[in-house]
Amino acid sequence: MKESIIILTGGGPAPGINTVIGSITKAFLARGYRVLGLHGGYKGLFTPNPSYTEIDFVMADTIFNRGGSYLMMSRYKPTEEDYAGNFNHGLFQDNNIKLLVTIGGDDTASTANRVTKFLQARNYKISNIHVPKTIDNDLPLPLNTPTFGYHSAKAEGTRIATTVYEDARTSGIWFIVAAMGRSAGHLAIGIGSSCHYPMIIIPEMFNKTKITVDKIIKLSISSIVKRKLMGIPYGGIMLSEGVFHLLDEDELTATGVKFTFDEHGHPELGKIPKAQLFNDILEIELKKLGMNVKMRPIEIGYDIRCQAPISYDLLYCTQLGCGVYELYTRGESGCMVYVDTIGRIKPLYLKDFQDPKTGKIPPRRVDIEGDQAQGIYKHIVQYITPSDYEAAREYLSNPEEYDFHKILNW
Repeated sequence: MKESIIILTGGGPAPGINTVIGSITKAFLARGYRVLGLHGGYKGLFTPNPSYTEIDFVMADTIFNRGGSYLMMSRYKPTEEDYAGNFNHGLFQDNNIKLLVTIGGDDTASTANRVTKFLQARNYKISNIHVPKTIDNDLPLPLNTPTFGYHSAKAEGTRIATTVYEDARTSGIWFIVAAMGRSAGHLAIGIGSSCHYPMIIIPEMFNKTKITVDKIIKLSISSIVKRKLMGIPYGGIMLSEGVFHLLDEDELTATGVKFTFDEHGHPELGKIPKAQLFNDILEIELKKLGMNVKMRPIEIGYDIRCQAPISYDLLYCTQLGCGVYELYTRGESGCMVYVDTIGRIKPLYLKDFQDPKTGKIPPRRVDIEGDQAQGIYKHIVQYITPSDYEAAREYLSNPEEYDFHKILNW
């Protein structure tokens, strides 16, 4: 019987998944392997009738440049009971599977390591290689290497945000645009700066002060008033969903937000209408100040996860897919495939990223002190400074409280 590999996808979608699947398939088919694609993530390994597809060259060549994931995804995380009584050994034995390839986040990677050890303990020899993905760009890869899907998601987010900004200019109104990103602000600052939004609010900018709803609102009003002083009646506020991660419980309670959590314990921020929430709070504060500013909320999130990958991710994900074959032939297992900035393929290991005390991988955040971020906040973002105080008193009795640098203690 031919040797086989099996591929599964976990977590949420990211542009480039199909490119990885297609590239892995082409590499292994050319060496005589069968390639199986498992639907439903890890759930497929713990059911007596898993849904899987044998992927041939035509299918790989058809899907490699498409968005989404041909393999159905899930956030399923197997329990102790699953390992004890539900694991499908037959799937591996009957198909002579020698390599488990997983595409997902750190939870997907750690589960792959456990599945491999589980099989090896039962005298079934198998390797596993993980391909890390997230549009949030918060996995701390070496040399600030981006995670696949980030650039494509950012490009689509920029397209949407550009259209929104043109609507703001055309209609003479303001938009609050909330961007995905979990606890990091990479997408928000990437999209916001690409579109020259006059205010970009990310969690990393609160590095010298506690984040509060009041400060978020004051930053927004600071930008609105600054633009009024410039004679500009429109604008956009780009807000990272990551600010919710830093708000304390009292602040969250005051907003009326009630979190639900996914299978891995992550707050399901996608269920919360963040732009609408802050839009409503901001409108109330503007009315208190006697300012007539029309506001509209926009969410950027699920609509950027399944877009077709741009050229950058098509090439990057092709390299990652080919890298899976290269690492496998070198005898690597229990690792993540990594392609450095000059195209070299290397293995990375979860233990090198994990906090030794918690076992968790700390997210990579925006380098708020770096030249790129500082340049954006010095030259693109607009806000009240001391030179504006006198003119700003037309709108604010206490413009000092809306000074960008004082709010952030910068």
